Amino acid sequence: MMRKVTNQKGVTLIELLVVIAILMVLSSLVLPVARFAIQRQREIELKRNLRVLRDAIDAYREAAQPSTPGAVPKIQTKFGTDGWPPNLEALVEGEARIGDAAGKKIKFLRRIPIDPITNSYDWGLRSYQDEPDSTAWSGENVWDVYSKSTALSLDGVSHYNEW
Repeated sequence: MMRKVTNQKGVTLIELLVVIAILMVLSSLVLPVARFAIQRQREIELKRNLRVLRDAIDAYREAAQPSTPGAVPKIQTKFGTDGWPPNLEALVEGEARIGDAAGKKIKFLRRIPIDPITNSYDWGLRSYQDEPDSTAWSGENVWDVYSKSTALSLDGVSHYNEW
């Protein structure tokens, strides 16, 4: 009797389990790296957004009280603010130019950037009159901004609200 030889197509259960095991090992190596890369990107964005906000605050102050001797202020500010913006919205809304009959405003930001760590527009604020490490804003003016996240950064030493 002759047997008929047929080509069987497909994979065995053992081959399938080996492939699944290899994929699980590879994915367990890739996921932590991906999470690290995502968090690193958020940290870079946080640094950039803090720089943008702090530069806008400094530009507002320079427009209100120029550091160059003899220079004339470009915008009028309220008494008691020491030339610092009253809030972050003032940077977006702008302030009227001194002596401009048309009432054109000088704007310092297009929009308030988001805090990528907390994923909100709620920034921690410090007034010029507050202590440098204060976490409670007195509400008089905005001298500095910081993230409200108390999470540990990737360096393992500093917290985001200390940046």
